[in-house]
Amino acid sequence: MEIDDFQKLIEKTYLKKDAKRGLSKTFMWFTEEVGELSRALRKSNKEEIKKEFADVLAWLFTLASLSGIKMKDTISKYTSGCPVCHEIPCVCEEKLEAGL
Repeated sequence: MEIDDFQKLIEKTYLKKDAKRGLSKTFMWFTEEVGELSRALRKSNKEEIKKEFADVLAWLFTLASLSGIKMKDTISKYTSGCPVCHEIPCVCEEKLEAGL
């Protein structure tokens, strides 16, 4: 599934309910899901981790939609490498250590 298709699916499924809740309260739900992901990562349960990543991703896309942002337009920040050093992989630490 393409990133834009996923956002449209999440909007179709949840946007009406999320818009009624509002951005601030929806953000609180998002942070709760991030906490659940943190707990799953600590437990190292692969299936639980996958479910929590999905929840965090869905809530993140909902926040973008409520903010009028298309997620496909946000990824360009990283498509040319690290936004700071512009390298793939990032070499920011190495550049700092070398005094560059």
